[in-house]
Amino acid sequence: MKLKCPQITCSSERIVRKGRFWRSSDSKQVPRYKCTTCAKNFSSATFSKAYRQNKRRLNPKIYELFCSGNSQRRIARLLGCNLKTVARKLIFLNHILNYKMEISFNNITEIQFDEMETSEHTKLRPVSILVAVEKHSRQILDIRVSRMPAKGLLKEKSLTKYGKLKDERPKAFKACFSDLKNNLEAQVLFESDECPRYPRWVREYFPESTYKRYKGRRGCVVGQGEIKRGGFDPLFSLNHTCAMFRANVNRLFRRTWCTTKDINCLQMHLNLYAHYHNTQLI
Repeated sequence: MKLKCPQITCSSERIVRKGRFWRSSDSKQVPRYKCTTCAKNFSSATFSKAYRQNKRRLNPKIYELFCSGNSQRRIARLLGCNLKTVARKLIFLNHILNYKMEISFNNITEIQFDEMETSEHTKLRPVSILVAVEKHSRQILDIRVSRMPAKGLLKEKSLTKYGKLKDERPKAFKACFSDLKNNLEAQVLFESDECPRYPRWVREYFPESTYKRYKGRRGCVVGQGEIKRGGFDPLFSLNHTCAMFRANVNRLFRRTWCTTKDINCLQMHLNLYAHYHNTQLI
């Protein structure tokens, strides 16, 4: 690949070598170049996604630790860096690692989807996590985070403290199924539990597909409640993937004091794990 001058007004290919320098951030020798047209000096690091980062050697370590059940504070403690560094790396890694770029939509014929629940800072502000996986490979096809109103015994307390919370789940379903429709064939087998909200989205975006629904079952101790008890589970691929989310994403642990303070950070963390799941674990 021929180098071009990074100067927008130049973009010349008349480039010559001009020595090298020692980059302390990752202990590498980086070659320098010079454009003979505009006389601009630059290096191969100019074209890197981690350009101007002083702690680029931490990027792969933070990526692994984020996807291995560690919180931001624990990662900062293990690596001996500032908490702000870890928070910035989460944004940076989410920007450059797109799990959807690793998905192969060829020959996908069976999809399972469902929602997990967590909270944003407090149980009075619940959050829904829509997960869609390919049945046979357990490849994560889409994951969407959305706010939802509190229900059950917490409903009255939530209304008193935070007022009426907006239900963003329809927006998440619309975005998810719209994205799937652009990449999948019209005739796909969808499987889920018997939630009454689900058939609407399958009929709207995949009217020619087959849709099977299974009665939900009580969770068992293993898999943090996501693995179901009672013999054969027709939604095992989905439930096993959700159990792996619970086991590897610190924010989703059951009975934990590590909570999500910002729903956008939760989405970025889940995107990061989805990339790790699709490229490393399966």
